[in-house]
Amino acid sequence: MKVDGENMLDNVFVFCQSAIKITSSKNIYFDPYLIKDNLNDADVIFITHEHYDHFDLESINKVKKDDTLIVVPNSMLNKVLSLFDQNEILGVDPDKEYSIFDFKVKVVRAYNNNKKFHPKENNWVGYILYLDNNSYYIMGDSDDTLDAREVKCDYLFVPIGGVYTMNGIEGATLTNVIKPKCVIPIHYKTVVGSELELNNFLNNLDNNIQNKIYIK
Repeated sequence: MKVDGENMLDNVFVFCQSAIKITSSKNIYFDPYLIKDNLNDADVIFITHEHYDHFDLESINKVKKDDTLIVVPNSMLNKVLSLFDQNEILGVDPDKEYSIFDFKVKVVRAYNNNKKFHPKENNWVGYILYLDNNSYYIMGDSDDTLDAREVKCDYLFVPIGGVYTMNGIEGATLTNVIKPKCVIPIHYKTVVGSELELNNFLNNLDNNIQNKIYIK
């Protein structure tokens, strides 16, 4: 019987799609999208790539405050510099590590294997956040890649909507390889990915991997 991680991750909130907030000494956002309220509490915002459901300017401005740092792949740096002050932006590259405030981040390449939507050569990314003795891997839009399979993490945020990323079965297969303490499926039920993909994901997940479901 699979273990439900409902009592885990009190410091995590998933809005929809891949929009995630992780709190510690700082408020950390990933790919804010369709944010309803003016929160304006972000210390740092991580963007994985430039598609509209990951780089949503209206939502960024709803969570951003005056001194928020915005972290983006260098491949989209020029676009972001045309919208925000240079001092607010940090460009990053895959396979590198960065120290930001009081935590570290490793950048992981995110791409499709046999689909055209997220080419490897675009250098779009996911992030491993090392925070409070835990590691959180937010994959971005990715398939089951060799880069992803090399990651070790405590908490895995895996896209399962299909079409543009992995589907439920593929997401479960990758999760079973990475073997996180807990997995959080994302990137479904907003643009693509029905309840079927979530069910396929859960039904193919190893029984000893905890899961927490935010998008219902």
